[in-house]
Amino acid sequence: MSKDYQAVVNTIQVYFDGLFHSDTERLAKVFHPKAHYVCATDDPLLYLTMDEYFPIVDKRPSPASRGETRQDQILSIRFAGDNTAFVHLNCAIGEKFFTDFLTLILVDGRWQVISKVFDFEIKKLS
Repeated sequence: MSKDYQAVVNTIQVYFDGLFHSDTERLAKVFHPKAHYVCATDDPLLYLTMDEYFPIVDKRPSPASRGETRQDQILSIRFAGDNTAFVHLNCAIGEKFFTDFLTLILVDGRWQVISKVFDFEIKKLS
């Protein structure tokens, strides 16, 4: 396994931890400040900057605090050159089951999410 592959996996683990704990300090470590957050599940298209997205995360109860079972997994990682990676993953928050497509760039020696495009389905909790 290449060091870049493992570095991307480590970045995504921080991403998963940030979502599960609704922790924007963790998320700020993995999102580039100019990242895009986009969802087309509902109409109209949802497009947020990090300055708009992080306050939403700060306000919501975390899946961890609600005792939810953690559900996250990396489905694939692909590289485009030395400085770009594409990660396809799944995770869940409450009844929402997400499919995320994250584009990461290597900036200042660390992998950062520059684009998050996702879709979600509503699943009944058991």
